[in-house]
Amino acid sequence: MTKFLHIADVHLGIRRYRSEERAQDFFYAWRDCIERYAMAEAVSFVLIAGDFFDARKIEPRAMNQAMFCLTRLRDAGIPVVAIEGNHDSHEVGTKFSWLRSLSQWGYIKLLEPVYEDGVARLDAWDDAQNKGSFIDIGDVRIFGSIWYGSTVTQSLTALVDLLRDHHDPQRFNIMMLHTDVEGHVNHPSPPLPVAKLNELKDYIDYLALGHTHKNFVIDDWAYNPGSLEACSVDEYANERGAYVVEVDGKQHTARLVKEYRQRPVIRVGFDVNGQVTPEEFHEALFGHLRRELIPFDAGVGEALPPVIELALKGQLGFKTSLLELNRLRDEVKKEFKPLLVMVRNQTVPVEYAVAAGLSENVSRGERERRVIEDLISRDARFRDQSTEFAGLILEAKRLALGEGNPGQITEMIESKLDSLSA
Repeated sequence: MTKFLHIADVHLGIRRYRSEERAQDFFYAWRDCIERYAMAEAVSFVLIAGDFFDARKIEPRAMNQAMFCLTRLRDAGIPVVAIEGNHDSHEVGTKFSWLRSLSQWGYIKLLEPVYEDGVARLDAWDDAQNKGSFIDIGDVRIFGSIWYGSTVTQSLTALVDLLRDHHDPQRFNIMMLHTDVEGHVNHPSPPLPVAKLNELKDYIDYLALGHTHKNFVIDDWAYNPGSLEACSVDEYANERGAYVVEVDGKQHTARLVKEYRQRPVIRVGFDVNGQVTPEEFHEALFGHLRRELIPFDAGVGEALPPVIELALKGQLGFKTSLLELNRLRDEVKKEFKPLLVMVRNQTVPVEYAVAAGLSENVSRGERERRVIEDLISRDARFRDQSTEFAGLILEAKRLALGEGNPGQITEMIESKLDSLSA
């Protein structure tokens, strides 16, 4: 029986929210996952299905984080088999990448098809050169691929033809692929249709996916673990983890494991409607937060201080500048002691209240006209001519966006002002 660990989207070296601690979280997730599910379970090998690093150019700290676990795995005799993702792939026109260097140094086995004159071929792993397209480990054959981006559907046709000649019917065949898949998309690039993906089924027993930062499974055959850590606050709600897979002959069982170090995120929403002064808003907000949150206590257990995202919604009863978001952020951090406080201001300023009350069927242009007219009417000097002045402003904007001649725009404004003052 063979056991292996399948991970993807480790994103070592990622920078988020200008926080050094948050950057370190991605290393801790990588280290803890390897210790718990590769070292402790004595797996036969580890698969990294792309985006091991967050960028092609790697800072020394990110390389140190990678080497910390890669060295331990090598010393334990556990091979690491990897492919490039879109974040850490080699640049077009060069043979250099840090993943290729790690492969040459013997820390990983980077699998990738060989392309000559635009034609792909699959080469068996060469221990002397530390490179190849597929490798045999025990009773398992593992195939690699590259980041194909928008060409993945066309490229897969050639790969299927190559797999027909190189898969081993006597072994358990695995392929690693870094791509979005139809029905599970969170990236702008065109996804791989499931029907196209299924063409691999005749030759592949386990498809090890990466790229999409959430967990999903297709037909108990194609597995995407998701990123080890949440790469943004918006991703925190996604289920993600790693797969520990046991292979017995041509059969396998895969279990998603998630019990490794991850930073918690708490998302709190607050509706500002009804608070007409900054003081009322402050009192109501902190009353709400004290009902929703418990201050973090570093002396209790092994929990980590969370990231708090506070989303403010609704129509403000006072000017936006009086929110004092930096001060608000500092006060929340002082009282509740999280790692970070992120404030997402989605409120409608009091200046734009007239637009907030309009029907959804009202066009953007009409909303803009109403807002400008409302702002002008607040000045008693221009209240009786607010409609005419709003029209003047919108006409000047139209000419400016249409690359109108500055002299022409100035002449139009002067002429309109003369007629309005007559």
